[in-house]
Amino acid sequence: MRTAWVLLTALAALSAYYVYLPLPGTVSDPWKLMLLDATFRAVQQTCHLIHYLRLSHHLTVLNYLIWTFDKLKSVSSEDIKITDAVFDGVEVRVFEPPAKRDERLKRSVVYIHGGGWALASARTSLYNNLCRIMAESLNAVIISVEYRLVPEVCFPEQFHDALRATKHFLQPDVLAEYSVDPSRIAISGDSAGGNLAAAVCQQLSKDEHLTIRPKLQALIYPVLQAFDFNTPSYQQNMNMPVLPRYVMINYWIDYFNGNYDLAHSLLINNHTALDVGQALSFRGRLNWTSLLPSSFKKNYKPVVQTTGKAEIIEEIPALLDVRAVPLLAENETLQLQPKTYILTCENDVLRDDGVMYAKRLENAGVEVTLDHFDDCFHGCMIFTIWPTDFSAGIQTRNSYIKWLDENL
Repeated sequence: MRTAWVLLTALAALSAYYVYLPLPGTVSDPWKLMLLDATFRAVQQTCHLIHYLRLSHHLTVLNYLIWTFDKLKSVSSEDIKITDAVFDGVEVRVFEPPAKRDERLKRSVVYIHGGGWALASARTSLYNNLCRIMAESLNAVIISVEYRLVPEVCFPEQFHDALRATKHFLQPDVLAEYSVDPSRIAISGDSAGGNLAAAVCQQLSKDEHLTIRPKLQALIYPVLQAFDFNTPSYQQNMNMPVLPRYVMINYWIDYFNGNYDLAHSLLINNHTALDVGQALSFRGRLNWTSLLPSSFKKNYKPVVQTTGKAEIIEEIPALLDVRAVPLLAENETLQLQPKTYILTCENDVLRDDGVMYAKRLENAGVEVTLDHFDDCFHGCMIFTIWPTDFSAGIQTRNSYIKWLDENL
C-alpha cells in the first residue's frame, strides 16, 4: 500500500511539473490555459514521434486526432441553415439565417479559419459554432472557406483556394442566389486565416476587373510576416501556451515546404541579415522601432544580424512574397484596402504583426480599429465550447461581432 501511495504521489508531482507553466498575472483562466497547453504538447509530441518513425506526417496525424475528438461534440442550430457547396472548385460551408419579413438583402462575411495553414476545418465544431453565432448575431450569410491544408498542398495553394472561393462569391449572380447585399460584404479570418484574408483582400483591391469588393476586412490575431522572429511580442511570448515561437516558425516552414534544419537560422533572423540583398528593400516596411508604440516595445532590442545566410531566401523565396507575408506590401497596395478591424492579444507572439499592420494601414490613409486585449492569448476566440471554454474567448468574440455589427 505504501508503495502505491509513493507511486501515486510521484505521478502527481510529475504531472504537476509537466502542466505548470509560469504565466503573466494578467492572463485569464491561467490553470485552464496550462491544462490546454499541456494537452497540446502531449499530443504534438506523440505526433512528432509518429513522424520521426516515418509512419505518417505529424500534421496528418494531428488533424486526425482533432477530427476524432471533434466527433464527441454536437453543434447544431434549428434557426441557421447550414449547407456545403463548391465555389470554383473550393469547398465552402454556408450559414444562412432565416429571412425576415420585408427584408430583401442580407450582409455577409467570408470567413477563413486558422490553424497554421495545416489544421482544423470549416466543419469542425469550433469554427462551425463561431460562424453559426456570427450568422445569428449579425443576421448575415457567412461563407466559411474550406481551403486545402498542409501537407496535402503548400503555399501558394491555400492562398489560391481562398482567393478563388472569394472571387466566385463576389459575382453578382452568386450574391443574388444567397440574397446578399453587394455593398455589405466583409472578409475575415483568424491567425493563418487572418493571413489569407489580408492577402486575398490585397489581391482583390488590385483586380481591375472586379465590380464588387469587400466593404471591410476583419483580422483576428493575424500572422502577417516571416521577416523578423524577434519583434518584442516574439521575444516576450516565446514560450506562451498555444503558439510558442518555435511552433510558429515550424508552421511557416511547413507552409513553404521548407527544411526544418533552417528553423534556428530563421529564429535568429539569418534570412534577413544586413548582407542579404533580397531583404533590403523590405526592411523599412517592417521597422518595429518606428511602427510600435512604446508600451509594446518595452525594453526589447532589435535582432539584426550583420552577416546571415542569403541561401535561405534563395531556397524559400516565399519568405518575401507578399501573398504569404501581407505586412510587406507596398504603400500603394495598402492605400487600396477597405476599412479594417484588427484584434490582437498581449500574450501572443503575433501581437506585433497585427499592431504593425494597423499602423502601416493608418499611415496609408485607411481607417483602422485596433482592438487589443491585455489578458488574452493566441487562438482564444474559438475556445468557447466546453471543455475548452475560456472567458477570453467570449470576450474577444463579442467585441469582434460588435464591431462587425456596427460597421458592416
